[in-house]
Amino acid sequence: MRKRSSTEVFRITGARQSLADDVRGRQRRYIISMSVRTLSVILTVVLWNVERPVAIVTLVLGVLLPYVAVVIANAGRENAPSLPSTFVPAPVRPAIAPAAAPVATESAPPTHE
Repeated sequence: MRKRSSTEVFRITGARQSLADDVRGRQRRYIISMSVRTLSVILTVVLWNVERPVAIVTLVLGVLLPYVAVVIANAGRENAPSLPSTFVPAPVRPAIAPAAAPVATESAPPTHE
């Protein structure tokens, strides 16, 4: 049987996302944002003489999206407050108490009638 020498128990469900996965996710969001920006700039050029109000909206989107994308990409790692604690104290095992010695009581001799 294995001995348990450590009193600390760690939950893997409370572990944070790995740094590589976090960076990959932020890069993916940035690429998607820049793709939307590129599409909006192209739509601005195409629609400028055809549908000017739509072209202005796409132009504003193309101007504001890089700022938003950079802020989101540089936001850093997210904390996960909804996950359980990463440290769980080990359950305390009750010690087995020694058996109480039987108490010797003097008994009266049985009476015969």
